[in-house]
Amino acid sequence: MKKGFATVFFACFLLLGFCAPEAFAFRCGNGLVTTGDTKSKVRMTCGNPTSKETRCKNKLVSSTKSSKSKCSDKVEVWHYNCGDNDFIYALTFEDNILTSEETEGRGRGKSNCEGK
Repeated sequence: MKKGFATVFFACFLLLGFCAPEAFAFRCGNGLVTTGDTKSKVRMTCGNPTSKETRCKNKLVSSTKSSKSKCSDKVEVWHYNCGDNDFIYALTFEDNILTSEETEGRGRGKSNCEGK
């Protein structure tokens, strides 16, 4: 009986792990920002980013008759260079809300991830 209960408990634990929503945390200095935070909270916690850019949401660009590219859904990406011993992190915002974080290569020079 105990063996069966342990097996079921372990199976449920594994299943919950696969069903959990993707979440991340970005550490800058003593601060921590997570999915769902606003741009202002990220700026207050981590300071100004190294750089900013606007991208198409799905990186899919539709062409019009005039051969110009049009991007219907745009996102803002903030880059933080965390220095020689870390990475460059790209934080993506949709409608002022932090939605994802990715690394974009090795950082260089002094860290810009010390927070405030």
